[in-house]
Amino acid sequence: MPRYRLDIEYDGTRYAGWQRQAGPPSVQAALEQAILKFSGETVTLRAAGRTDSGVHATGQVAHIDLEKAWSNDKVRDAVNAHLRLATEAVSVTAARRVSDAFDARFSATARHYLYRILNRRAHPSLEKDRTWWVPAPLDAAAMHEAARHLLGRHDFTTFRSSQCQANSPVRTLDRLDVTRTGDLIEVRTSARSFLHNQVRSMVGTLKRVGEGGWSAADVKAALEAKDRAACAGIAPPEGLYLTKVDYGDVDYSPDA
Repeated sequence: MPRYRLDIEYDGTRYAGWQRQAGPPSVQAALEQAILKFSGETVTLRAAGRTDSGVHATGQVAHIDLEKAWSNDKVRDAVNAHLRLATEAVSVTAARRVSDAFDARFSATARHYLYRILNRRAHPSLEKDRTWWVPAPLDAAAMHEAARHLLGRHDFTTFRSSQCQANSPVRTLDRLDVTRTGDLIEVRTSARSFLHNQVRSMVGTLKRVGEGGWSAADVKAALEAKDRAACAGIAPPEGLYLTKVDYGDVDYSPDA
């Protein structure tokens, strides 16, 4: 069966997350329905990351197996046509035939997230549901300095949801940078994999530093506590974006 990699973007505001579930709309269900309309096939998408309710993506990756071989452009354009007809806030930015060795989840070597904070007194109009509005001044430089304590391989129990199903709380954080451009603060982070709510928990904690309530030493102590109760807070989902997934240098083309 031909396998296709799909690169996907979506506004997560109206969805209960990526994963298909009974009742609430999901990104996965929207895509699977569009694929059914296009191909006549019932498929199950496997994604690189199961984003939560309200979380967005500019670089989500998923794969599907179809019985019939189609051109890459046909898959992309036909799926998008049905997504538009259904007025979904989802689009396939690229489709690519890949080998059976490619797995959107397990072949991934790194995942990259962006968190956006709108830091100004005026509430957002154009950026509503796409940033976390924080009206009180934040010190982005202090947030960046505190973030240094979270880099590397650690037990991130403090920064994962109590509902997290990962077998181990140990992860290696490769990047956690905080920058400011005007009123916009951006937190960019990268790792091979993340725990449930890890990024939002780290951002919520760094926000406490930015407003002067915590020091960098407090962040270090919270990490070392290995206790969810030590987390300073969790950022809301609307500021979070899955921006990119890496797959290393392996050639996953069908003829590889």
